[in-house]
Amino acid sequence: MELAHSLLLNEEAYSQLGEVQKAEFIFDWLRYLEKLLLATSRSDVREKQKTLVEQLLSLLNSSPGPPTRKLLAKNLGILYSIGDTFSVYETIDKCNDLIRSKDDSPSYLPTKLAAVVCLGSLYKKLGRILGNTFTDTVGNILKAVKSAESQGRYEIMLSLQNILNGLGAAAAPCHRDVYKAARSCLTDRSMAVRCAAAKCLLELQNEAIFMWSTDLDSVATLCFKSFEGSNYDVRISVSKLLGTVLAKAIISKHPGAAASRHSTRRVSLEEVLELLGTGFLRGSSGFLRASGDMLKGTSSVSRDVRVGVTQAYVVFVSTLGGAWLEKNFAAFLSHILSLVSQSHPKATQTQIDAVCSRRCVSFILRATIGGLLGEKAQIAAAKDICQAILKLKKVVDAVMSDGNLETRLGSADVAASQHMLVCALQELGNLIHGLGTTAAPLLQDSSAGVLDSVISVVLHPSISVRLASAWCLHCIAVALPSYLTPLLDRCLERLTVLKSSPEAVTGFSFAVAALLGAVKHCPLGIPHGKGKIIMTLAEDLLCSAAQNSRLSAQRTQAGWLLIAALMTLVSPKDLETEKSRGDSFTWQARILKEKYILKGKESYLVDNVSSIQSDLTKKLNIKPVNLFRLSSILKTYGSPLKTPSVVYRQRLYELLILLPPETYEGNLCPILKELAADLTAPDIQVAASTFLLPPLCHQDDLLILSPLLQETDHRFIEEQLLLGNGITCGSLEYDPYSIFEKDVEGDSVPKPLPPTLSVISSAVKLFGVVCAHVGEAQRRLILEQLLDSVKHTKGARQQVVQLHVVSSVSSFLKYVAGLKGNLGPEEIRRPALALVMGALEGPSPLLRCAAAEAWARLAQVVDDGAFTAALAQVSFDKLKSARDAVTRTGHSLALASLYRYLGGISSSQHLNSCVGILYTLSQDSTSPDVQTWALHSLSLIIDSAGPLYHTHVEPTLSLIIMLLLNVPPTHAEVHQSLGRCLNALITALGPELQGNSTSVSTLRTSCLLGCAVMQDNPDCLVQAQAISCLQQLHMFAPRHVNLSSLVSCLCEILLDNSVLVNLCSPYLLLRRAVLACLRQLVQREAAEVSEHAVMLVKDSREELTPDANIREVGLEGALLTLLDKETDQRLCHDIKETLNHMLTSMAVDKLSFWLKLCKDVLAASADFTTVTCVDTMQEEEGDKGDDASVLTTKNDGRLHPFTNPRWATRVFAAECVCRIINQCENAHSAHFDIALAQEMRKRDSRNDFLVLHLADLIRMAFMAATDHSDQLRLSGLETLLVVIRRFATIPEPEFPGHVILEQYQANVGAALRPAFTSETPPDVTAKACQVCSAWIASGVVSDLNDLRRVHQLLVSSLTKIQVGKEALSHLYNESASTMEILAVLKAWAEVYIIAVERHKTHNQPLKTAACSEESVRNGSSSSDGLLDLVHADLSTLSRLWLSALQDFALLTLPSEFASQLPVEGGAFYTAETSENAKLHYYSSWALILHATALWLTSTGFVVADPDEGAPNLSRPVTPTSMCQGSSGVTVKSPEDVYTERFHLILGISVEFLCSLRSDATMESITACLHALQALLDVPWPRSKIGSDQDLGIELLNVLHRVILTRESPSIQLASLEVVRQIICAAQEHVKEKRRSAEVDDGAAEKETLPEFGEGKDTGGLVPGKSLVFATLELCVCILVRQLPELNPKLTGSPGVKAAKPQLLSEDGSRLVSAALVILSELPAVCSPEGSISILPTILYLTIGVLRETAVKLPGGQLSLTVAASLQALKGILSSPMARAEKSHTAWTDLLRSALTTVLDCWDPVDGTHQELDEVSLLTAITVFILSTSPEVTTIPCLQKRCIEKFKATLEIKDPMVQIKTYQLLLSIFQYPNPAVSYPYIYSLVSSIVEKLQEIDKRKPEDTTELQIFQEGIKVLEALVAIAEEHHRSQLVACLLPILISFLLDENALGSATSIMRNLHDFALQNLMQIGPQYSSVFKSVMASSPALKARLEAAIKGNQESVKVKIPTSKHTKNSGKNLSIQLKTNFL
Repeated sequence: MELAHSLLLNEEAYSQLGEVQKAEFIFDWLRYLEKLLLATSRSDVREKQKTLVEQLLSLLNSSPGPPTRKLLAKNLGILYSIGDTFSVYETIDKCNDLIRSKDDSPSYLPTKLAAVVCLGSLYKKLGRILGNTFTDTVGNILKAVKSAESQGRYEIMLSLQNILNGLGAAAAPCHRDVYKAARSCLTDRSMAVRCAAAKCLLELQNEAIFMWSTDLDSVATLCFKSFEGSNYDVRISVSKLLGTVLAKAIISKHPGAAASRHSTRRVSLEEVLELLGTGFLRGSSGFLRASGDMLKGTSSVSRDVRVGVTQAYVVFVSTLGGAWLEKNFAAFLSHILSLVSQSHPKATQTQIDAVCSRRCVSFILRATIGGLLGEKAQIAAAKDICQAILKLKKVVDAVMSDGNLETRLGSADVAASQHMLVCALQELGNLIHGLGTTAAPLLQDSSAGVLDSVISVVLHPSISVRLASAWCLHCIAVALPSYLTPLLDRCLERLTVLKSSPEAVTGFSFAVAALLGAVKHCPLGIPHGKGKIIMTLAEDLLCSAAQNSRLSAQRTQAGWLLIAALMTLVSPKDLETEKSRGDSFTWQARILKEKYILKGKESYLVDNVSSIQSDLTKKLNIKPVNLFRLSSILKTYGSPLKTPSVVYRQRLYELLILLPPETYEGNLCPILKELAADLTAPDIQVAASTFLLPPLCHQDDLLILSPLLQETDHRFIEEQLLLGNGITCGSLEYDPYSIFEKDVEGDSVPKPLPPTLSVISSAVKLFGVVCAHVGEAQRRLILEQLLDSVKHTKGARQQVVQLHVVSSVSSFLKYVAGLKGNLGPEEIRRPALALVMGALEGPSPLLRCAAAEAWARLAQVVDDGAFTAALAQVSFDKLKSARDAVTRTGHSLALASLYRYLGGISSSQHLNSCVGILYTLSQDSTSPDVQTWALHSLSLIIDSAGPLYHTHVEPTLSLIIMLLLNVPPTHAEVHQSLGRCLNALITALGPELQGNSTSVSTLRTSCLLGCAVMQDNPDCLVQAQAISCLQQLHMFAPRHVNLSSLVSCLCEILLDNSVLVNLCSPYLLLRRAVLACLRQLVQREAAEVSEHAVMLVKDSREELTPDANIREVGLEGALLTLLDKETDQRLCHDIKETLNHMLTSMAVDKLSFWLKLCKDVLAASADFTTVTCVDTMQEEEGDKGDDASVLTTKNDGRLHPFTNPRWATRVFAAECVCRIINQCENAHSAHFDIALAQEMRKRDSRNDFLVLHLADLIRMAFMAATDHSDQLRLSGLETLLVVIRRFATIPEPEFPGHVILEQYQANVGAALRPAFTSETPPDVTAKACQVCSAWIASGVVSDLNDLRRVHQLLVSSLTKIQVGKEALSHLYNESASTMEILAVLKAWAEVYIIAVERHKTHNQPLKTAACSEESVRNGSSSSDGLLDLVHADLSTLSRLWLSALQDFALLTLPSEFASQLPVEGGAFYTAETSENAKLHYYSSWALILHATALWLTSTGFVVADPDEGAPNLSRPVTPTSMCQGSSGVTVKSPEDVYTERFHLILGISVEFLCSLRSDATMESITACLHALQALLDVPWPRSKIGSDQDLGIELLNVLHRVILTRESPSIQLASLEVVRQIICAAQEHVKEKRRSAEVDDGAAEKETLPEFGEGKDTGGLVPGKSLVFATLELCVCILVRQLPELNPKLTGSPGVKAAKPQLLSEDGSRLVSAALVILSELPAVCSPEGSISILPTILYLTIGVLRETAVKLPGGQLSLTVAASLQALKGILSSPMARAEKSHTAWTDLLRSALTTVLDCWDPVDGTHQELDEVSLLTAITVFILSTSPEVTTIPCLQKRCIEKFKATLEIKDPMVQIKTYQLLLSIFQYPNPAVSYPYIYSLVSSIVEKLQEIDKRKPEDTTELQIFQEGIKVLEALVAIAEEHHRSQLVACLLPILISFLLDENALGSATSIMRNLHDFALQNLMQIGPQYSSVFKSVMASSPALKARLEAAIKGNQESVKVKIPTSKHTKNSGKNLSIQLKTNFL
């Protein structure tokens, strides 16, 4: 294929190829040429032009296929438009000659067609340049039309379209001729030609004024004719033409210069609507003929005309646009409704017609109002609809009140209004459903009176109107949940009052049922008690039914309807409990719900039903006798009972399908007989194949049938055409029960089928179940009986019976296959096979499709290889011999189905023969049907065969390409099947497509070529196939798919044709394919896709409609616009996913762009809120306002890329804002640091950071939070919450001590305030409470007065909830008030917790700089002030918190304690709603627990107020207190109250922590641990824990588990803190016992004291019973996790192992430190013997940590872990147990070993371990020396080693090490016990003095040397102080010269460096101290050395003045090195 890529055709390569390859080669060359020509310079093209033209024209004669000729023509056009145009006239003449040629042979046809296409392309490209040649050309082409066959007519029409397009107004002379030709083609028998003609006329009407002026009527009539017998494509094209022409007629009212020449008549809107109405009502019969037909009574408009006109209405309005519709809405509405009014009886003369016409009217209203109007305009439209409803209602009222006089007239009038009312009500319902809570102003507006008008129609005499109004109420309740309960109450009240009116009984029972159906869509529910009220009412209706024969039917029906609707609210769980109760009530209700007969005309039948009912109640056995009795009754009473009996059977069948077959085992045979009778009944006329068969066919196979079975935008109206004229489509009045039952997709009304149809579909389903459960003999009999019944009927009836029978058998086979069952012996197979075989060759394609599926299922259930092979053989034989299309299509699909279900059947031989036959069939060009089915079957086989298919891939691919290049475009269905084959092939090849071998690249090129051919196909479904093929290719071989061309193709489809219903491509499936593909592309390459889209728009001329303006808003904005207009759920989901992927990968880089997008969407509707208040003014003013709004929207169109987005889109935009913030969190830190962001912005203006957009974020959150839509308010509050949490801590650089959010406090307050009004729903209030507490807790606002604004909101909600669960709103379910109460309590808890924390940090001494800064910011007022604010309500809060915790404790009890729970529920939940309430408790208990614990600790478990004590609290806990509470006999002691509260908190915590659910949030766990910490901060709870060892151990085990299961460091640290507190509690307890024992036995001997603490006398610790053991386990777990080297098992050898010490992360260090603190506390909990048992472990771990983490740090700091281990060592070594007499000796031994271990750390193991930090180890040794009793360290061997270490360290050059060593030595020298300190002094002093003298000689150069010197002097001074009198003088004599040598005189002082100066000061100061202290020695030294004396005096003089003033700097210098290190609270020496 590479050879094809040249400017001229490579004829040499071309000539060597075979036929198929040649076609491929040419196509590839032409594709390449098109791109090349556009990129080549003009001069190069001209050079080769002549040759190129010759080559291209020679191709004309080689009979090119359709795609090739299209490309060829395109290239010719481009070539001439770039190169010279001299030879173009020759080319045109040549083409004209080819067209004139008389050769009619099929082989010459492609050449002629190619010539036609070339002409079109040339004129389109060159236009007027071609001057006057066009008259001849057009004349020639039009002559050819007359003799052309369909393909020729098709191409000629398209070619004419192109010619007209190129010439524009210049073609005027030919307009009439073209119009005539196109007219005849518009009613052509070929559908493709009709479509092409419509396109041609659409082009023509741009210039041909007569089409929309003088000839308007005839154009309309022509279009109506064209709709007759049309298919979906024709309806789309022609309706587009008709709608556009009519819109043009209206728009061009003002005759311009051009128009004034022609005598155009002006067309009014009324006339245009009248014209369309004529088509809708009279169809294409025209005006004159209609009257004649009407007299004969034969005229009925065919459905396809009506559907076509319906679509034309929609196109007409969409073309004129939303603003036009807004202006003319009233006129439009009255016209549309009049289509189904009595003035046009044709549209509604039969029930069937009426239902279909109503559907069409609903569709027009939905597509225009729902699709074109913004929310504001929709509200205005809803008001207009209400007016219309009221008008119609008045007419009916007048008639009803006047009923006696002329009742007949009355009934006609009533009937007239009914269909209009149904349409109006359904649209009103849909409108409000779509508006959601934004419709609130509409319902509150009393002038509109929506609710009144809807409820008033509930009493309409027509049942369909009553149902429609009930449905409308259902929609209102779903949209506005706050209206659900009031509406229910109102309807129930009317139902009770008007019990005696039959209309009221049925009407209001429908309404109640519909409202109950709405409950499952309203998460907040309805009050629980409503169910009981409705149940009582229903029973009442049923009981009173018998009293009044006039009302009995209605009352009975109403009663059962209500019970049935109630059943939908019962959860399966309740059913289980009912069942276990052994009462059959629920079952009975369920059965009756399925079964009640709707219109019992005869009371006898009603009685009969009640007897059946009682049978059902007694047993679940259904007595078939009743079925037979029913048939005998029917014979007696005849037709009045016909419908009820059908409905009865249908309900019964549905019920039996639901029940397990075992329940009616005894009656299977009679049921089967009844079913067989139903399926073959003699009186069935209609064949409802489209309902029965699709579920029985395979989903994939339905694709080859009519496109109507697929989903389209017009599915709602197109459905009627599926059914054939005799059948009605579904409608609500056929089954009122569906008003609450069906979960309807989208917002459309339920559409149950008429009972005659639904009984068949139920019978078919049930037949499958029953037949599978009867014995084999019966099975055989019934199948034979069915076979006979098919044989014995004739004609149309035979088809119907065959349809039913095959459906049933198919259903039976499917059921058996599902059960993995077996069909049975040969006798059963025979009839089944015969039935299926007959259907396989049946006339209906759908039947064949189902039969093919059954054929395979049959093989599956027989499960016998030979049988399967025989079936396949039958198909092979048939396919070889048969010549008719029916047999060939059926059997080819049968083969594929067999292969699909039993792929393994086959040896490859079977596969070969299948493929061979299908190849042959797919090339049968005489029958496109056979090709379609054969190719579809081939695609199934490719899919099923998978890897087995590889041998066939190449031939199949070349077959597909050959067909793609040759099948005419008019056979779209063949192309669709080819697309499926190509898709299956690409999937089969899979990742192999990435390969580089020649064979793979050939395959890949062919696949891409196939995709290219399909992309150019005019059929949308073929394009969709192309896109999904490219998507597959992109998945497997992304490098080989050209992304830019793919993206531009996708965008063109998405944003093309946006005139039509404001959507893009009119085909839903194509749009879905485009979005699925986009979604996949952006997952990998979002940025590239986005760039390509913008590039495309820049490159393209103004061809794309500017509707979704990519230029401004990018692809993302275009997708958002699309999301706003699109209604298909799946598409919307894909758009959102695509946008989410784009956001994830690009939002951070294109931050401003994304934020602007979201802001535009949210702000586009911001004016909505202001407008709604104005809406309630008078009509006239309203109208003016509307006009103004129309004008303003036009003007602002530029500023606002989004006009009036719907609330759902705005919610999505608000969610996007939150996502953007989350994305920025993972990006650069400057996003949340304003100073850094501003600085980086200055450096590069392209830098963009989130924090710079804070004002926008707040504004967006504010706009969303104050909207009318509740969902949007929730999203806005969520956004606000996210903003507060992320930005609360960012300081404001310009105002130190303030944060950037502070300036927005007014906005935050304003956004929250509306959420606390009384009518706000609880979920919004709950969310707002969360935001309030977050705002207060964030500490943004420090001024109390500012805080009070938000605090006040919380106070108001607290007063609201104090009343408890009873007084809260009755609008929603009780669990909703539980949610609100808990949200408020949780918010307060959070505020209280923060207040307490701030109070603590503020009152502690300031530890760190950061802390002090914060307290300056908060100001003292805030930290205490907030606590004071909360204190005011604390007594109330604490009471409520405790109640909530008690509720939670009760709700979390296991189910076996259910019987002990209080009957009336808890404090905040009712017993009935406990399940729902649980969820709300789960989300809020943790913070409440923490707050309660803090409150209890703040009172120290001392309650000041005696009467708020026990009874109130413990009410739910003990059953006894419940009865005594009132009399107040038992008042609990405070001790009991504390104990209860303590156990409540402890119990909840332990229950939660010991079995952490996977969904437990970090927040809950942390809060729970903090609560435990707070509890154990106070002595009383500690004493409880200390005294109850089991409790302590249990807690420790629970905490151990938390540490094991949760990785978060913060949780582990919090757990360790609790552990520490438990150990402290145990210590206190042990001390207390020891103290009391000593007091008691004061006189007794010490020896006899019992041992307290763990380990008693023996020292043994029992695992599971020992607190210490549990703690050790836990600490080891933490330490080993952080430092695995501590585990001797892990490191392989016990004891020390050389490894590099490591520095742990900050979290790790903290955990290790916390564990060490706990370890050091343990000995104090043990008895002396016990302490001996644990000491080795503790020492091993502590020294291990030291050894593993002693890393050298700069500046001689100690790492956190080292510091902690030294601290712990000190604690252990100084433990009293080391001195206790029982343990003294053992401790001494162990401590010596420990010291040895530390010393051993130094010694190199294999010369490696040199990395340890000497300072850390020296410090450890020092700790040993100073903290243990002397006998540990004074044994010579140890002492000697210690001294050596010090000596060695003094020699280390590192200055920091020397400084630290001096400091440590200083502490040792000062040790009071000479036995310890003297050896060190003797050994080390001399070397110290030497060192100092050395420094003295060379003078220090930097601060560290200065510091070393100072530390050394300090050591010497200390020695002087310690030394005995007679040694002291020697020491002073050493010291003085060194000091004096550093003094400077006056002159030197001025010029000295700062270091020398510091030294001078230090020396002088020390001398001043030493002089007086040791005056005698001092004097003698001075006397002996005059030089020294002189120097000293000079220095003193020079320094006299400054000494007085200066504070000595020594302290400062001493700290300079240390202030970096972590300062511990206590010094460990």
